[in-house]
Amino acid sequence: MVLSVDVLENWENGCLIRGTHCGNHQMELAMWKICALLAALFAALTAILAKIGIEGIDSNLATGIRTIVVLVLIWGIVFVTVPLSDVKLLTTKNWTFLVLSGIATGLSWMFYFYAIQIGPVSRVAPIDKLSIALTIILAFVILGETVSWQVVVGGLLIVAGTLFMLWK
Repeated sequence: MVLSVDVLENWENGCLIRGTHCGNHQMELAMWKICALLAALFAALTAILAKIGIEGIDSNLATGIRTIVVLVLIWGIVFVTVPLSDVKLLTTKNWTFLVLSGIATGLSWMFYFYAIQIGPVSRVAPIDKLSIALTIILAFVILGETVSWQVVVGGLLIVAGTLFMLWK
């Protein structure tokens, strides 16, 4: 899939970043797939760069440094793309679940960094990706999302693939 000029213009105009409607439903559908692929690419780079970067230092220190970089990067994007008045729109529910999500993210990063420090990243990363199958289950149980047979089979294949990679 190639980024068209329209997609890039809509990205630059912020309508796809902020979730507003751009008037082109097909473009919006394509954009989430592009963003998901980019997320996968950067997640893969994260694992490799982190494995190199944590050599000889405490994994919690490495996670702290990484967190500062993420903090500066994300808040820079927020200041450029989101009106500060939007902070007033946050509800108690927003705050509660974003804080809980942040705690879960921090714990995930800490365990992940320690695991790649002491283990081979080529084995740790697939185990970490079991989160995909767990997310499918939790989305069904907690969020009430419908799950197609393709998603169930895909989740089972992820679990089977992970177990196969761990089997000696």
